[in-house]
Amino acid sequence: MFLENCWYCAGWDYEITQGQQSVVARELAGQPVVLYRTPQGQVVAMEDRCCHRQAPLRFGHKQGDSLRCGYHGILFGPDGVAREIPGQAVIPPKACVRTYPVVEKDNWVWVWMGDADKADPALICFAVGPGDPEWHMQTSQVSVNANYRLEIANLMDLSHVAWVHRSTLGGNSQWVDAKKTYTDIQNGVNTAFWMENSPPPTFTQHLFDSDAVFDMHASIDMTLPCNFVMRFQVWTPGTAAVGKDKGNLLLDSWSCQAVTPRNEDWVDYYYSWGLSRATDAPGMSELLLEGVNDGFVEDKEMLEGQHRNIKAHPDGNLINIRHDEGPNKLLWKLDKLIEQERQAKSCAA
Repeated sequence: MFLENCWYCAGWDYEITQGQQSVVARELAGQPVVLYRTPQGQVVAMEDRCCHRQAPLRFGHKQGDSLRCGYHGILFGPDGVAREIPGQAVIPPKACVRTYPVVEKDNWVWVWMGDADKADPALICFAVGPGDPEWHMQTSQVSVNANYRLEIANLMDLSHVAWVHRSTLGGNSQWVDAKKTYTDIQNGVNTAFWMENSPPPTFTQHLFDSDAVFDMHASIDMTLPCNFVMRFQVWTPGTAAVGKDKGNLLLDSWSCQAVTPRNEDWVDYYYSWGLSRATDAPGMSELLLEGVNDGFVEDKEMLEGQHRNIKAHPDGNLINIRHDEGPNKLLWKLDKLIEQERQAKSCAA
């Protein structure tokens, strides 16, 4: 089941162009959606299902600010109402398709899948996009054949970095041993921790002496349905003990990640990583993206294996360990909101 009254990321803004054939199809929380950009620059999101024989509108093309179905040529305006039906003069009142509220923010395109009257842009998570002039953000994306709840658990439990990413993002046990602080925030949980006297991540170790260590600090906002926004900083050794105001900031980065469930079996993952202009150097932000790209291939392999096993053995033996504290906090919030929506629908029926 999916939460409906929330914003789902439908990708990067640069994917939706002014080209006539730039009609982008997505599946968001189990619903087929098609997106296009009008000549005025507005992104339109409508159900990818024509009201005549349910032909996918993704096979159509843009005409002015409208979208023409590729099956029988019905022309739908940006409000989803049919403007023309070739071969007949009368347009039935029911000749329309559902449209969804859309907001572009931080170079992401957000679509509200629930009650349009509740679509508050203030509920969109904070992020740093590639358009921010103070940061050198690099972007990418990946699709994973796994349930999005597994992604939530994976991102809320960074102890796995020590094992899954030992040859890329990890490389030491501090990802396991670091004392993490969990704080409730609007629509999610913040996780913060220090890793003191830590060697650099494996994929960067060639840049330093073999005995190089640093203090690293992470502050992560995980918000529903599944957004991960992390500020990751590298400081001189000893900073954790004396405070940031007495340390020397070496690298200051953001990694902004939006995980969108297509359905129960697939997610689309839109992510970035990059350094502040003040701490960047030629090739460094690109190196971060290379590292996270490799790391997400490792995640993909692990999560898809988990998903296959759970599908084959839904009642298999499961235990909880200490590192489940974070995932359980956010999944509890998700389940509570989904249940509230279910009860509201039941009362309205």
